[in-house]
Amino acid sequence: MFVLDTHVDTPSMLLEDIDISHRRERGHIDFPRMKEGGVDGAFFAIYTPKELDEVEASRYAIRLISKVYDAVDSSNGIAKLALCAQDAYRNKDAGKISVFMGMENGSPIGKDLKMLRFFHRMGIRYLTLCHNADNLICDSAASDKHTWGGLSPFGRELVSEMNSLGVLVDVSHTSDDTFYDVLKHSVKPIVATHSCCRSLCTHRRNITDEMLKDMASEGGVIQINFYPFFLQNHFSNPELDKLIDEYELWQKRYREDLKDEVARDKYWSISDTLNNYPSVSYKRIADHVDYAVSLVGTDHVGLGSDFDGIEIAPEGLRDISCYHLILDELRSRGYLESDIEKIAGGNFLRLL
Repeated sequence: MFVLDTHVDTPSMLLEDIDISHRRERGHIDFPRMKEGGVDGAFFAIYTPKELDEVEASRYAIRLISKVYDAVDSSNGIAKLALCAQDAYRNKDAGKISVFMGMENGSPIGKDLKMLRFFHRMGIRYLTLCHNADNLICDSAASDKHTWGGLSPFGRELVSEMNSLGVLVDVSHTSDDTFYDVLKHSVKPIVATHSCCRSLCTHRRNITDEMLKDMASEGGVIQINFYPFFLQNHFSNPELDKLIDEYELWQKRYREDLKDEVARDKYWSISDTLNNYPSVSYKRIADHVDYAVSLVGTDHVGLGSDFDGIEIAPEGLRDISCYHLILDELRSRGYLESDIEKIAGGNFLRLL
């Protein structure tokens, strides 16, 4: 069995000059805790903020990719980059963790297909078309502007080129209209690398029943996200919202100046508070897996935590060292080992 998390935001954490080759007390992920959790590989998300223009976004993405390469190089042989499913299986046989890369937000591409080809050569194997704003490619689930009514004309060209290169099209964060445009124009199966089921939690970032069925009918997969706000309705409250706003503020300030001890101490203090804040049980992740499986079967469901990109994690699964608990929960619910193997990573690796 290969256990694969299809979306972690650890590259953004690397901006803090952390060493993930050793076990850390902060953040959700490092290589030792991946080993403890039985996680064989993860897609490190090359995320670019919506505020950056295409030139700034490209530079930012290259910086993050460089950070990932450096982290693997300094891992003392614990980790190795992977570009395909075969690499992942070979790495597991050699006792190494596989580090894949996906790009979250297509802004670094601009309107230049050559940039897609460049990032593919650098190791990018999926592209989350947008983040929390419309861009030159498509409309976002977080926006009410409906700039393009789905994919832009360039977005349709981009999807075609992604199909040709073998870069998976990720519809997490896209609007419903964009989702259906992608489904119409992609000749390859599409993925939602870190999304949940809208019937269980009505957040518009989540996937509807019909979207899930239509995606699965074309061979695609949904990877269930661990963010409590996507797992459970009415999780938010004013106290928590304020904490998260402060967390994001001080995190940004600290990353802009790692010598700012005031920002660091505020950021770390709020992070500690959030890490102990009452949360949704990790079993809610299994509820979303159950629901998706009930609609489309075990061939179209997986796991994409969003670790290191979420401010608060589920109760009982505060970091990746506890990842095995999800698979144990599925076993307790009667899933066959062959089906757990698919959900744990086999489905996504099949598409890759």
